[in-house]
Amino acid sequence: MPDRKLTSIVSYPERGIGGNSRYRGNCSPKLVEDLISFFKPSEICDYMCGSGTTKAAADNCKIKSNIYDLHSGFDILNCDIPERPEFVFWHPPYWDIIVYSDVMYKASDVMSKFGYDPIKHDLSRIQDWNKFVEVMNYAMMKQYSALQKGGRMAVLMGDIKKKGKLYSMISEIIKPGTLENIIIKAQHNCFSDNISYSGHFIPILHEYVMIVRKDNPLIFPILFSKKQNSDIRDMPGATWRDVVAAVLEEKTEAVPLSYLYEHLAEHKKAKQNKWWKEKIRQTLQYNPAYFVHTERGMWKLSRTTA
Repeated sequence: MPDRKLTSIVSYPERGIGGNSRYRGNCSPKLVEDLISFFKPSEICDYMCGSGTTKAAADNCKIKSNIYDLHSGFDILNCDIPERPEFVFWHPPYWDIIVYSDVMYKASDVMSKFGYDPIKHDLSRIQDWNKFVEVMNYAMMKQYSALQKGGRMAVLMGDIKKKGKLYSMISEIIKPGTLENIIIKAQHNCFSDNISYSGHFIPILHEYVMIVRKDNPLIFPILFSKKQNSDIRDMPGATWRDVVAAVLEEKTEAVPLSYLYEHLAEHKKAKQNKWWKEKIRQTLQYNPAYFVHTERGMWKLSRTTA
C-alpha cells in the first residue's frame, strides 16, 4: 500500500507504473492506489478499464480487481454488470476530446472477436453534448444500481471547453446516493500543454474525482442538473434597474415608454406591483448612469456602462 495521504487536492507529476502511458486519456495508477489505500475495499471493479491501470493499481495494493472495456467484449450500455461491486472506479471519456474506438484500438478486431461494432456504443463518438450527458448518466446509474449496500463509486472526470463555452461533466453528471467527496486532481503532461490558444481561453489543468456512497439499496437521493430558459422579467432576484436595462439592451436606438410598458406588462415583475408603470419611470429617472433620456418620453441604455 502507498504511504501517500489522500487529500481534497491530489497531484501526481510522476505518473507511476501501471497500464499503458501511451493510451490517451489514461490516469496515474497512483490515484487508484490512493483511493484503495484510503477506503480499503477488498476488491475493485472498472467497467471502462482502458489500458488496465486499475488492475495494475489493485495488484500493487494486493487486492482483487475485475476489469472490463468496450474493446474487450464488455459494453456498459448493453451488458449486465457481473458483480455486486464494493468499489467501482470509473473514468469515462471526456465527451469527444479523445475518440477511442477505431483510434486507440481497431473496431474490426472487436467485431471479429465479440460480434459487435464498438463504434456504435462508444461514448466518445457521441457528437451531441446533451446526448452524451444522457448516456453518461445512464451508465452512471447502471453502475450505482449494481453496488452493494455501503459500496462506493469513484468517478474521474474533466471539463471540456469549445468555442468559448465550458461543458462540465461534474456539473451535469447525475449524483445518486450520498455525495461523499469531490477531489481536485491536477493534470500533468496534457496534450494541450503544447498548444498556444488565442482569445480568452483559460487552460484546464485539473480534473475531478467524485465519490458517491450507497447507504440504502432501495430508496436513495439523486442530485441532477436541470436546464431551462429563464426570463429576467419573471425572476424574483432581479431589480427594476436590471429588468429595465435588459429590455432596453435589446434595442440600439431610443424607445418610447410605451415600448417598456408593452414588454413588461405580462410578466411577474409588473404584475406584482400595482404601480409598475410609475416604478419604470422612477427607475429610469433615478439611474442616469445607466439610462439616457434622449427626448420627451424616449429612453435608451447607456452603452458605456452596459
